[in-house]
Amino acid sequence: MHAPGVGCGIVFLKDSHILLLQRKKSPEAGAWGIPGGKVDFLETAEQAIRREAMEETGLRAGEISLLGLSEQLFHDEQQHWLGVLFLAQDHTGEIKLLEPEKHGGIDWFPLGSLPAQVTLPTRHAVDLLRQRGLA
Repeated sequence: MHAPGVGCGIVFLKDSHILLLQRKKSPEAGAWGIPGGKVDFLETAEQAIRREAMEETGLRAGEISLLGLSEQLFHDEQQHWLGVLFLAQDHTGEIKLLEPEKHGGIDWFPLGSLPAQVTLPTRHAVDLLRQRGLA
């Protein structure tokens, strides 16, 4: 990368559990993270996260709200991302691992008992949820 990339992520909550996917690719390979990806040219961040959520998990986000921002600097990988984080107020569908070439697993985790290794945007999202009294 020679310039920052723009990404997006979404928090799906269900009964005090958060939906996470295990990454297979750099950056943060092996870590569990919220669904998300990059924002394509001439695509809004909201359009991108709705697309990414459906492509990765099979879930259709209902009403969503802006949760905050996450900036990630990965010096070793020469990557710099600015991510727009959203919160899904509701969703429809059943979770499915739809991109097994990118993700090693998908599951709901209690907010109080996350995997040992979570992605930076996920840590940012959980911090923002705590600030709002949602975690």
